[in-house]
This record gives sequence, C-alpha cells and structure tokens, in this order.
Amino acid sequence: MKKLLFIGFLGLMTACSPGTSNTKEGADTLKAQVSAPSDYDPEAKLKELGIELSTPSAPVANYVNAVRTGNLVFLAGKGPSKADGSYVTGKVGVDLTIEQGYEAGRLTAISQLSVLKAELGDLRKVKRIVKVLGMVNCAPDFTDQPKVVNGYSDLMVAVFGERGKHARAAVGMGSLPNNIAIEVEMIVEVE
Repeated sequence: MKKLLFIGFLGLMTACSPGTSNTKEGADTLKAQVSAPSDYDPEAKLKELGIELSTPSAPVANYVNAVRTGNLVFLAGKGPSKADGSYVTGKVGVDLTIEQGYEAGRLTAISQLSVLKAELGDLRKVKRIVKVLGMVNCAPDFTDQPKVVNGYSDLMVAVFGERGKHARAAVGMGSLPNNIAIEVEMIVEVE
C-alpha cells in the first residue's frame, strides 16, 4: 500500500512540477532525482582518492573492451596495468605476496574504470556494479584468491558507495595471459 501511495505521489509530482512536462522524459528525470543522491559523483571520489584514469589500452586480440546491451555494460577482462604501461606479473603466493596481489587487484579496477569512463563518458551513469569475475594467477595450493580480488572490490565500493557492492567470484588460474597477476571481468548496470 505504501509503495502504491509513493508511486501515486511520484505521478502527481511529475504532473505538477514546474518545468517538467507530463511525459516519460519528465517522469524519468524525476525518478533519477529521487533515486540518485545529489552528492553522487564517482569522478570526484576518484580525485579525492588521488586516482587519475587513463586512456584504456586497446584489445590485444579479436574482441572489444566493452559491449553494451540495454542497460548493461559487459567489460572484457583487464589486468593490473601500472602507470608506465607495464603489468604486475607473476603468481600470487609464489612470486607475489597477498598484499602485492591486492594492489594488483586495485590497479585492475583502475584499468576497468578507465574503460567504463571511455564507454559512458560520465561515471555518474553507473547505477550498480552488478557482477565481478576475478581470476588470480596462483599456485595450485593457493587458497586466498578472495583476499586478492578484494583489492578490486574495495575500490569499486570506495568509488561508487552502495552502488559499488556486487556479486562476485574469485577463482585461481594456473596461468593468465602475459603472466599477469590478476584479470577481472565486470558487468555494470547503467542509466
């Protein structure tokens, strides 16, 4: 009952709002204003964190960085790219510590945010980080993949707040392309 009253209230507000016509566009504008906090600005959050996004690297094979279908964006797997363009390489638990793996996960998140920004133009269009698949290059007996992928997940939550919380898989791999330490795919719901 409360939900019906709220929907009725939104309809009334849409019809009566100055400067808003009684159209789908007017309803969508009002809905966006109601659902998005006025202080939601992922790009300002990135600046606050001292993170600068770069131009995404071009795909190294026959694929694209992102595919949008409806209100979902599917991001191809990316790895931990450093500022100089090189990658964090090696097996976590053998060549790298868990802490180094975590940092590699964070760098991978920055790479993916660069792709997302290039695709959308404005990160405020992100409604929700839906799903993350984190693949960790590690030895067969390594079992702390979630601690490594947390480097990725923690940054998504730091940038997008509640919208950054996502479903996730964190799995171990015997190897990854070019011996990168981690590769992550992501699905994002957008406006």
